Amino acid sequence: MSSVANDVPIPGLETIQRARVEFGGQVRETPAWQWSGHRIDTKKPAGASLWLKLELFQHAGSFKTRGVVLAMRRLDDAARQRGVTAVSAGNHAFAVAWAGRALSVHAKVVMPSNANPARVAACRELGAEVVLVADIAAAFATAERIERDEGRTFLHPFESDAMVLGAATLGLEFLRQTGQLDALFVPIGGGGLAAGVAVAVKQLQPRCRVIGVEPRGADSMHRSFTAGSPQRIDRVQTIADSLGAPTAMPRTFALCRRFVDEVVLVDDDELCRALWLLFADGKLAVEPAGAASTAAMLQKHDELAGKRIGLVVCGANVDADTFAALLRRGAPAP
Repeated sequence: MSSVANDVPIPGLETIQRARVEFGGQVRETPAWQWSGHRIDTKKPAGASLWLKLELFQHAGSFKTRGVVLAMRRLDDAARQRGVTAVSAGNHAFAVAWAGRALSVHAKVVMPSNANPARVAACRELGAEVVLVADIAAAFATAERIERDEGRTFLHPFESDAMVLGAATLGLEFLRQTGQLDALFVPIGGGGLAAGVAVAVKQLQPRCRVIGVEPRGADSMHRSFTAGSPQRIDRVQTIADSLGAPTAMPRTFALCRRFVDEVVLVDDDELCRALWLLFADGKLAVEPAGAASTAAMLQKHDELAGKRIGLVVCGANVDADTFAALLRRGAPAP
C-alpha cells in the first residue's frame, strides 16, 4: 500500500484483487446493466450511454456487505467467539446481521429508535441482537460500552480499511464489466463507498471523472471539501437516511479529497424523481440513496453529452409503504 497525507493507506490494485479472494465466495458479483428506455432516453445527456452498477442485488441489499464480510473474515478465532457490534439505522446493521449469520459470528447491532421498523425486524430475523437507543450519538456511546464490556469487535460503518477496501472491489468489478467510463457517480454517506470506488477507478482509469453525490440535508463531505478538513453538521434532514452521516472522518475524507473530483448536492425532490424513473423505466425498486447517482446525473445533464456514464445504485432496503409514498412524490404530474 502507498499512502496519502496523514498516512491514510491507499489499497493498490493487487490488494483490491486479493480482497475479492478473501470474500471466500460470500459476496456476489453484482451485474452492470446498460440502461435504456423511452423515458430515460429523453432525459439523459444527448448521445450518452448509461451503465448501472446494480449493487442493490448484493446480499443484504446494499454495498455494505462487501466491507463487513471482509472485516469479519479477518477476525481471529477468539474475536469470532466474542462477536461483533455495530451502529446503524439500516444498511450497515443489515449487512452485519447477514454476515454474522453467514460466518457464525454473533452480532449485536445498536440502532436509533427512529430506525425503520422493517430494517429492525430484518436484523432480528437474521439472528442479530438489536439494541434500540434514543439517537445515533447514543448508539455510538452504547456500542463503545459493548465493545469495552463484552470484548466484541466494533465494525465501523465507513471509517475503516475493510469498508474502503470492500467498496474498492465494487469499483474494480464495475470497470471490468463496462470498460472505459468518462464519468462515474457514486453516493456519499460517511464516504467509505465513494473513497473505495474512487481509489480503484482512478488507478485503472485516471481520466474518468468521479463525482460524489450527497443529499442537501446531509452535506458533511461537501462542507469538508470546502473547508479542507472533516466537518460535522448540526442536523441530518433527508429522505435518504442511508446517506445521513452527520460527520466526515479523517480516513475517508482524505481518500475522497484526493480521488473524488467533485461532490454535488441533490434535494429530496430530485431523489424522488430519480427513484420514480428507475422504477418506471428500469423496473428497479430502490431506496432514496440508491437513486442519488441518477439524480445527480440528471442535474449535470448539460456537461455529459456523448459520454459513457457509470451510476452506482448502492442499495434497495426500503419497505413497501415508504417506497409507494416516495414513488407517488416523484411521479410526474398527469
